[in-house]
Parts: sequence; structure tokens; C-alpha cells
Amino acid sequence: MQKFLQVQGLKKAFAAESGQGELVVFENIDFEIERGDFVCIVGHSGCGKTTILNVLAGLEAPTEGNAFIDGREISGPSLDRGVVFQAHALMPWMSVRANIAFAVRSKWPAWSRAEVDQHVQQFIDMVHLQGSEDKKPSQLSGGMKQRVGIARAFAIQPKMLLLDEPFGALDALTRGNIQDELVAIVRQTKQTVFMITHDVDEAILLSDKIFLMSNGPYAKLAEIVSNPLPRDRTRATMHHEPKFYEIRNHLIDFLVRRSKLLAQA
Repeated sequence: MQKFLQVQGLKKAFAAESGQGELVVFENIDFEIERGDFVCIVGHSGCGKTTILNVLAGLEAPTEGNAFIDGREISGPSLDRGVVFQAHALMPWMSVRANIAFAVRSKWPAWSRAEVDQHVQQFIDMVHLQGSEDKKPSQLSGGMKQRVGIARAFAIQPKMLLLDEPFGALDALTRGNIQDELVAIVRQTKQTVFMITHDVDEAILLSDKIFLMSNGPYAKLAEIVSNPLPRDRTRATMHHEPKFYEIRNHLIDFLVRRSKLLAQA
């Protein structure tokens, strides 16, 4: 049975500065994702995590290999994939409502203004930004800007959501609150998610599977770890789960020790 997302033989290389040969970021990347899965990819800087996400978003072409979503090859950006970056990427001259509406009109250009407004408000409410609809990005906190980005990505109802360290620049309290909201939204929408994070606890909280990348150059997908914790886990409860520290120690051991050994092999 065909998987929802298939990645086959992915490689990314750049011409060496000397002009001779190439610098291989990663190679032989193969994986599959089921519809509705939440996957986090973890690894040290330079292993190509963001490049893989950009390939899935259609923003970057691989040197070799292919990626397919719902049986169709990814060959460029599409509204069937929503992307949220660490930098909020909001249009500064537009209000919260207008930023989300812009994406909605791109997806459904025939909709009336009333239909667009109703749809936009649904997702503003979903990320708890009621009362901020007419504010510009300059009037919002960092956490609120990321909520707008998440609402905009969900509002186009993509087949897959791609998150590139969306909470990396936020303080711990704001980060935790938005993590909780993201968990609730994903459970409600059954959204397929591919997310980059450096935070082991975040990966354990959010994901069904955790992809571990060895160090670059010549990085590889070293291991796929299935999350054994129950899906209804929360930040407050997951530390009390019997297998929490087992999986946490496994991930930390990989990042501290094994990712480097694999890179040297």
C-alpha cells in the first residue's frame, strides 16, 4: 500500500569552494510517512534537516532522489503543503486577519469576502488570537506572531504541515503554551506534520516518530524511533510516563555520542 509521503534516495550536494568536486550535505535518505503522522527530525546543525524540509516544501531541488506526496512527485511549492518557519514571515503592512485571508484567497479565489472572513475567524479562534484580528505584526509579541503563522498554515487546510523550528526563538513559557495548542490542533485536525527541532523534550511531546540524522557532511538518516508514550500525553504528564526517561536518554545519547561516531564511520 502506497504511503502518504515517500522519500527515495535523496541527496544534496554543493560545488566545493575550490571548484573541484562537491560538498555532500546528506545522501541516501529514504523514509515514508503515514497520513496523520507527526514526525520530528532531530540532528546537529549542518546535517541538512532544513534542506530536507525545503525539498518537501518544493522550495529546493535535491541533487538526486525524489519525494512524492499522495502519489504525486514534489516539483515545486504548492498549497497542499503549509510551511511555518522560525522567523514568522508575516507581511508587516497587513493585519492578522489580512495575513491569513491572503493565504485563504490564494487557495479558494472564488470565495466571497464573507466566506473568507468566516473561515479566517475559525483559525484565529483556534490559536486563541480573538481580539487581535486588526493588529499589525509590529503590535504582536513573538509568540502571537507564530500563532498567526500557524493559523495561516492550517487555514489553507494543507495535506501536510512543515515546521522549521517554529518555537526556537520563543521564551520557555510561550514555547510551552504554543506546544500545547499545537498538540490540541493537530489532534483535532488529524494533520500530517513534519517538524524540525533541536529540543528533545519537544520531540517526545509532539511526535509519533523521531528521525535521527547523523552529523554532516555525508549525513544519513541513522534511526527512526517510534514514540512509545500514549498519544494523550501533555507537558505536565509525560515526565511521569514509565518510558519517558528511557526514550529521552536514547535520544540524548544519540546526539551527544552516536551521531558523531556514525559520521566518522
